[in-house]
Amino acid sequence: MNKLDRAPLLLGTHVSIAGGIHKAVARGEDVGCSAIQVFTRNASRWQSKPLAEKDIQLFRKAYQGSQLGYIAAHDSYLINLASPDRELRQKSIVTFIDEMQRCSLLGIPDLVMHPGAHVGSGLDAGISTVVDSFKTIFSEAPGDVRILIENTAGQGSSLGASFEEICAIIDALGDGPLAVCFDTCHAFAAGYDLRSAQSCATVIERFDHLLGLEKLALFHFNDSKKPLGSRVDRHDHVGKGMIGREGFATLMSDDRLRHIPKILETASGEDHCHDLENLSFLRKLAGQV
Repeated sequence: MNKLDRAPLLLGTHVSIAGGIHKAVARGEDVGCSAIQVFTRNASRWQSKPLAEKDIQLFRKAYQGSQLGYIAAHDSYLINLASPDRELRQKSIVTFIDEMQRCSLLGIPDLVMHPGAHVGSGLDAGISTVVDSFKTIFSEAPGDVRILIENTAGQGSSLGASFEEICAIIDALGDGPLAVCFDTCHAFAAGYDLRSAQSCATVIERFDHLLGLEKLALFHFNDSKKPLGSRVDRHDHVGKGMIGREGFATLMSDDRLRHIPKILETASGEDHCHDLENLSFLRKLAGQV
């Protein structure tokens, strides 16, 4: 249920599903989104009720009748497909398959996920465990949902702070339904300098060299409260953090990246005042007033 052809600039926010997942569509449109991201279940709990057929149909009808051009889902924060703990890893696999099944039922094409943490087992072991987890998932999950591996800030033992780590996972899985969600705050905290036009170009060229821009499926547009290379994930409003205006202006004006959906994950503010301000700011950077 991807309507990319209906929205030349796909821009929006992560939207609440309170009161029913179908309500996220109207909430997104109310603040002028052309793309949104949602959770399909409570992101802080392992257990979740199955989607009711009524809720599935309400969501599909709301989306098809909307002006949204793209919707992605984000998986639960509890999932760790890299865990060396066999029980936790198995629980994570089962929950992730459930996340993919929910996306399939709702017609959501992309599911964003963090690659997990090795929790002391080491980088190579962590990557190997993630790869094995995905092999199990691919054998059981629906085939119409693409997994977007999100780069991380590299806090603790988190995997995915470098493009090389993400590349290692994707390469090991061959033709699996995998692409990348590029989070600007995470990249900056991990040491990728996005503050100037030149440094931004260098980062995007590095991504293209290792993974290929065809693998770049979604942006999370978040500024950073923490400095370059801090390894600390703290989101700030676009243009107001350590990355600053020039970095986002460069990304918004790059024709190669224009078609890629861009989602904000910052505090919405009272009556969505921050969402409205951030979206307006990004449209101006893209030449749309």
